[in-house]
Amino acid sequence: MSFLFKSSNGAATEKNLTLEEQRGKINELRKDLGEHPSAEIQDFLSDASLSRFLRARNWNVQKASKMMKSAVKWRVAYKPENINWEDIEHEAETGKIYRADYKDRHGRTVLVLRPGLENTTSGKGQIKYLVYSLEKAIMNLTEDQEKMVWLTDFQSWTMGSTPLKVTRETVNVLQDCYPERLGLAILYNPPRIFESFWKLVKPFLDHETYKKVKFVYSGDKESQKIMADIFDMDKLDSAFGGKNPASFEYNIYAEQMRADDVKMSCLRSSNGRVSAHKEAIDGDSDASSEASFYSGTESPKHEEGGSLPKNG
Repeated sequence: MSFLFKSSNGAATEKNLTLEEQRGKINELRKDLGEHPSAEIQDFLSDASLSRFLRARNWNVQKASKMMKSAVKWRVAYKPENINWEDIEHEAETGKIYRADYKDRHGRTVLVLRPGLENTTSGKGQIKYLVYSLEKAIMNLTEDQEKMVWLTDFQSWTMGSTPLKVTRETVNVLQDCYPERLGLAILYNPPRIFESFWKLVKPFLDHETYKKVKFVYSGDKESQKIMADIFDMDKLDSAFGGKNPASFEYNIYAEQMRADDVKMSCLRSSNGRVSAHKEAIDGDSDASSEASFYSGTESPKHEEGGSLPKNG
């Protein structure tokens, strides 16, 4: 199996690992991480998750461990699994981010982003809605798929629609906390003025993320071929050149998201969350386990809304 990674000089290089070698790396990383007292975090530390973090760091166990511990700190502080529709429903009113009711030809979940429809000024709220959308998109992936597609419509977009700070935090969340979850990012009909904004954004992207970004234009035949290769045009929104005239309906989407909240709650319960009684009994040992897990790193921050890990 072949994986691409970012070498020290920024070039893309192939690295081949046998399934046995991959398993060995996963076991080595799990041993390095140790146990975490939180049931939610233990569920997060699945073999598939460890594999994604290892791939993001070219199967370097030490680098993957550092990256994963940072992501765990963020999850402990931010608690993304606890965000419910009622917490972010005002952010969703315009349809600036929503999960499409279709998938691409590879079966990947599609997140539609319309930054020109931004309706709030709170960067924290915007990131919170993004995280909520990511968590629900991941939950709805099929067992044979672990990546999603971002489909961005630039209609009505201006330089003021997307503050650079929020864009940078968006990139940090995606790359550092959800590595190897993005399969493709399509920027559809970005205006000419976006070129200046893109020059500011590019330095935030690692090599692998940058390679997944495609610029697509409705008036370009080659671009439309790209869309037809990726999507079933009968299902794709007409805003992206497809034949589906359906538009975002807030009330219908709200019902879907509330159903997703219930589904996630059931999944968490079935995965054996630690009860409050057990936490009270095992509090000291849990604190010791958590300290051991974070050994060699800074203590996690528990600021309001959590803090984002730095790139690296």
